[in-house]
Amino acid sequence: MTTDLTSQAKAILAANDRGGYTVPTHGLYPFQWNWDSAFVAMGFATYDIDRALSELEHLARGQWADGMIPHIIFHAPSDTYFPGPEIWGTRHRVPTSGITQPPVFAIALKFIADRADPSFAPRIRALFAVVDAYHRWFAKARDPHGAGLVATLHNWETGRDNSPEWDIPFARVPQTTTTVIRRRDTGHVDASMRPTDADYRRYIHLVDLYRDLGWSPAAMFAAAPFRIADIGTNAILLAAEEALLALAPDHGLAGSGDAIRTRITRLSQGLAALWNADKAWFLSRDLIAGEAIPVRTSAGLLPLLTGVPNAARVGHLQAEVAAHLASAAFGIASTLPGESGFEPKRYWRGPVWAVMNWMIAEGLARHRCTGLAERIRKDTVAAIGRQGFGEYFDPLTGESLGGEAFSWTAATYLLMSEALA
Repeated sequence: MTTDLTSQAKAILAANDRGGYTVPTHGLYPFQWNWDSAFVAMGFATYDIDRALSELEHLARGQWADGMIPHIIFHAPSDTYFPGPEIWGTRHRVPTSGITQPPVFAIALKFIADRADPSFAPRIRALFAVVDAYHRWFAKARDPHGAGLVATLHNWETGRDNSPEWDIPFARVPQTTTTVIRRRDTGHVDASMRPTDADYRRYIHLVDLYRDLGWSPAAMFAAAPFRIADIGTNAILLAAEEALLALAPDHGLAGSGDAIRTRITRLSQGLAALWNADKAWFLSRDLIAGEAIPVRTSAGLLPLLTGVPNAARVGHLQAEVAAHLASAAFGIASTLPGESGFEPKRYWRGPVWAVMNWMIAEGLARHRCTGLAERIRKDTVAAIGRQGFGEYFDPLTGESLGGEAFSWTAATYLLMSEALA
């Protein structure tokens, strides 16, 4: 059965391959997405290093001169997704969106480099320079005051589009828009599993605002009605900086180490400050209101990917994960049941996502919570075996939801099944 599922996972990646880059799934997401491709690259690396590096190299083609890697790269036209490149109006040499996503890139690059033979060293070195510039962009554009927390200015940048975390801060964003909204997603997936129309009006209001500012990082930061220190983005960025630092000596780039260490120190201090004693959880922070956002989500476990959580905090999180797994169908719900805004079938308001399970298991393993890490891996692999390679899953029933034949779910299956072998 495992061999058959492995073949199915590889077949999904092959079917979603568009000539060196991978779309998340046919129709619903017809372009290359930033953090999706980083996970896909790791999946490819379990059996094809050349193709894994190609995934990241195609993502790098969308990098802006200032170092930002956008969240969507429009390599080829398609009319099955809104908003397309004409709405973003970025005027980049390769059409792209104007915002970014959680920077998994360096984590993927290290994963690939750790299993690549020396013939791939020049390509890895070139991608190191790409991701180093990307991290420097985060420090300059999204933490201009050196606070140790990078800001996200659009909920799409968090990757967790409609998380209940954003309900209160997102209410500041007007629903007015100068762009005609032509949703394509609900033609592929039932509307009950997707963000609402009101959400989309606010999403596009932000696109209009930032496009009118010419996508200037400083102007966007100053004008943003939505400015969040997302716990997921900050934890992933710190883990990515650690991965970049580990890569530097083996690729003749040790001279980059001091700058990376400085960023790691600053980010570590900022991330530690997002621990909330009342909730015993890491929480995102509303940077405009200056308040913690009191909603526990699966992203609150991602600091485990880093060295920031101390033994006591790891103990709290370990106990919470064990309690959650006792009542969940499998894995960690994107919003924990019982939290405000929990909806088990609506996108990031409750469903389980395989890639989040992978990161959480990796974090638990780092902190020697090996039993829980193995359980999450086994349960995720088993759920995919029962329900298929869906986009996300109902945390109460395990039902597959959203898009089908999903690339990063296939990649996650390959990663987790390899770890269990």
